[in-house]
Amino acid sequence: MSKVRVALIGYGHLGKWHAQKAQALESSELVAIVDPSEKSRELARESFPDTRILGDLNEVIDEIDAGVVVTPTSYHFAVAKQLLENNKHVFCEKPVTATMEQAQELVALAKDKDIVFQVGHSERCHQFWEQISDYREIVDHASLVTVVRNSPFKGRAADVGVVEDLMIHDIDLVRMFCGDPQTVQAVGAKVITDKWDHAKAVLKYPNKMVTIENSRNDVKVERSIQFTGPKGILRVDLFELKAYVSNKFEDGKEQEIKEISYERRDHLLIEQEKFYDSILNGSDIFVSLDDGIKALRLVDLVNKALDSGEELSLS
Repeated sequence: MSKVRVALIGYGHLGKWHAQKAQALESSELVAIVDPSEKSRELARESFPDTRILGDLNEVIDEIDAGVVVTPTSYHFAVAKQLLENNKHVFCEKPVTATMEQAQELVALAKDKDIVFQVGHSERCHQFWEQISDYREIVDHASLVTVVRNSPFKGRAADVGVVEDLMIHDIDLVRMFCGDPQTVQAVGAKVITDKWDHAKAVLKYPNKMVTIENSRNDVKVERSIQFTGPKGILRVDLFELKAYVSNKFEDGKEQEIKEISYERRDHLLIEQEKFYDSILNGSDIFVSLDDGIKALRLVDLVNKALDSGEELSLS
């Protein structure tokens, strides 16, 4: 196989961008775009006149090697299940499923199959993470980790709350640096939907505390993660693509702060490129189904903490 034959399932906000990447990459061939909505199919025909635009995945399932699942979250499970049952590779946007029970069923379906299943946690693609080893001492010794991700409401992803919509990005980043916490507490507010639109979670570890604050109807955009501890401070502005480091403190002298800019990259392109590389060349899966499920497990725990008002244990 020299190219991965791909069907893009779900032509919405993210779907149109993912379709562009699948068409642009040399390692993939965009065979079809699938969406049950006639309006979405019409939009897809305008942008991809030479691509088959279909309403049912069954029409093309025997002609593809993989599916890129970019439907609303509530449809992830059904589409991913159909792909796995037909022995197709799967790239699925986050969260991998709406419930843990659905995720575990996908695990059972994928077991013993020679299948690549990658989950779309795009925040792992920031160029700065490639130089994080230079600041590993700050990260590893941080006693406080503070994550913020706020934005105005964009009128989409209303089938899930802010935890599944936004916080899952930060949960995955926190897991990447800190692993899983022992306990979780959370408070939130429902403002413009019947689900949590604002949430603040506190994740407790034996030697550190992580706070994650998210809002999807704020008045400004903010995305940042800060590590604070005895070895210094590292703040990464994920929106402005800048990092700030302070790790030299001298009594009686003004604190030194180093500013670092890093390049903007096409995260969706990188994700798909890694997906096809895993299929064609056997490279490590960038974000595995197991990674996606562990992030989902914490999402589930945060939502339970929001609903109950109690501090909950991961175990």
